[in-house]
Amino acid sequence: MLKSVARPLAALLAAACLTPVAVAQDAGAAVEVAYETDGKFFTADDTPTYSIAEDGTVDWYTFSGFRRYHAECHVCHGPDGEGSSYAPALKDSALNLGYWEFVAIVAGGKQGAGTDANQVMPAFGTNNNVMCYIDDIYAYLLARGTEELPRGRPAKRADKPDSFVEAEDACMG
Repeated sequence: MLKSVARPLAALLAAACLTPVAVAQDAGAAVEVAYETDGKFFTADDTPTYSIAEDGTVDWYTFSGFRRYHAECHVCHGPDGEGSSYAPALKDSALNLGYWEFVAIVAGGKQGAGTDANQVMPAFGTNNNVMCYIDDIYAYLLARGTEELPRGRPAKRADKPDSFVEAEDACMG
């Protein structure tokens, strides 16, 4: 698995078609960080994750995920990943789906019939404002789902790493 924010979209979409590795988490259970690279945190299976210091400082990528989520996702899925009457709580989806299934749904969309109405998640696979930051959005939602990160804008954040700027520039073109 690549460890950069600027994953080429073709590789990302191809990887999303693989059988997802479901690593369900429990709400309230912190995710174990296995390693960090240039301010970005990962689990032992190379899944992006979050880091929150004891003083509440979130890593830059999780903060970026908060910003991108609220720019692109909260209109349907509600503030802070809590869900709405229109779409499910993505903080729960991050816990229940596993990383690759989450990416596949975001990239390819999803349709299903609910008890009240048909449900449609549009595909965001060609939207750089989502896909260039998919790891960040996932880390943010994972932090919300495990209840390690409270609702609202994180009060403290780590500084933006130079590697983030380089990857963002490469992905956004």
